[in-house]
Amino acid sequence: MNQIEVLEKLCALPAVAGFEQSAAAEVAELLRPLVNKVDVDPFGTVTGVLVCPRPTAKTVLLDAHLDQIGFVVTEALEGGFLRFAPVGGVDPRMLLGCEVTILTATPLYGVIGCMPPHLLQAGESDKAVPIHEMVIDTGLMDAKARIPVGTPVVFRQTLTRLGKKAVSGKCLDDRAGVLAILQALEQLDRKKLGVHVVVLFSAQEEVTSLGARTGAFRLRPNYAIAVDVSHAKTPDASSDDTFAFGGGVMIGMGPNMNTRLTRALIRQARAEQIDYQIEVMEGNTGTNAWAIQIAAYGAAQAILSIPLKYMHTPIETVCLSDVDATADLLASFLQNLHREVGVSC
Repeated sequence: MNQIEVLEKLCALPAVAGFEQSAAAEVAELLRPLVNKVDVDPFGTVTGVLVCPRPTAKTVLLDAHLDQIGFVVTEALEGGFLRFAPVGGVDPRMLLGCEVTILTATPLYGVIGCMPPHLLQAGESDKAVPIHEMVIDTGLMDAKARIPVGTPVVFRQTLTRLGKKAVSGKCLDDRAGVLAILQALEQLDRKKLGVHVVVLFSAQEEVTSLGARTGAFRLRPNYAIAVDVSHAKTPDASSDDTFAFGGGVMIGMGPNMNTRLTRALIRQARAEQIDYQIEVMEGNTGTNAWAIQIAAYGAAQAILSIPLKYMHTPIETVCLSDVDATADLLASFLQNLHREVGVSC
């Protein structure tokens, strides 16, 4: 697997929460060679099943969400302008001047308009513009006829190398997690695998966690590991809530996580000398783990996170070695979980 090529392909797939179906079909094809069975549900959640040789083995669920933040068109105005609403947690401070792709049958280009400083009134330059006051400028005089209300919109940025070790672009939350799971599956020795592995590339995490809820209920795993992103250190961020960029996989610890499963992951990271960091998560983690742990009769839940800078922006940035550390820990843990006497459901 060429890591950059696969990540470029993943990040190029538009999958605004609620509009994942077309992306799901392509992600299913990436997953298919690595598992025994793949299907896509009506919401766009991709499920893969890898059966181990032991029929009585426990089942482990790996989840990374497929959807991304974005927008939806609410009104087409005269002159080629569009009103829009956010889908997911969009920060209005960074939208003005952004390039976007409007996902009509043939995708269209647009820019989110920005008032020139010359035309601002006194004091307006210090205020964030509410999203409902913004417009996308398409330059198309027939925009009303070509762009229906309800059309999804995504940031236009493509994946870019940032130095030798990092990449930057849109929707690395959580395509980086999808990549880590694909890399982990590629490493597994199926003949020696002692657990069944089921994979969810889930829909709608950014709004409802619907894909994880329905998928975990249907699959009813014994164990589950959510793979997502969390905050990496930057000069302007609190050191208490951020973690080292390039410092390795983040292992969540808190009431949303099964203590024995978390400690088993830490032991495995130490045994394999995989770089890791502990992230204390004292309540709702804001990830699919919150929904998965109580699906059906419940699952022993853990969280692995990839440090990411500039979350929910078009310039999300990850270190490739952190993706590798996440994949390595997943693969090593899955290969050895059936020997872990300290873990119970």
